[in-house]
Amino acid sequence: MLLNRFEFALMNNPVRAAVQHHVEARRLLRMGGAMNGGRALEVGCGRGVGAGLILDVFGAHSVDGFDLDPRMVARARRRLGRRGSNARLWVGDATTIPVENDTYDAVFDFGIIHHIPQWRFSLREIARVLKPGGRFYAEEVLGAFIRHPVVRRLFDHPQADRFDAAEFRKGIEEAGLAPQATEKLGGAFAWFTAEKHRSA
Repeated sequence: MLLNRFEFALMNNPVRAAVQHHVEARRLLRMGGAMNGGRALEVGCGRGVGAGLILDVFGAHSVDGFDLDPRMVARARRRLGRRGSNARLWVGDATTIPVENDTYDAVFDFGIIHHIPQWRFSLREIARVLKPGGRFYAEEVLGAFIRHPVVRRLFDHPQADRFDAAEFRKGIEEAGLAPQATEKLGGAFAWFTAEKHRSA
């Protein structure tokens, strides 16, 4: 689902970019390691901050990214324009990713899947497009935070079937990925790394 006006503004400010760079990316790098080349996908690319981190911090050779909001994709294209063929972006939906099976060495989720009503479908799509041995890096907002009365007043998140860390980890497993590491910040946020089974 598209971000409301408040969350759109929140996601498009320097504080959000700083948190993504200094907290989220560093934690996921520590948990899952660098890519050292290869092709990556960012689910919900926003204005392109994450795609830049995937190239510069995680060391991907190239990154694809998509977002449901055309405004975000336009901003990401402006931000990543100098990257040329190393960054490819489109408007799209995480429940139907238009690429072949076994395409990516890594897939990144910087807090997007909690916006998706059918979030398990997106995990299955992520598993499908990962190569065997490919890694999934995810930072997610958990149901207890989403259901908080103040958060419900400010944000338009789906309310049904929201996950806690254990349920998201189970969803990762059911999608065909092997969880590697999980870290939580109370009941509000969690970070995950997983790997697609090499025999897949």
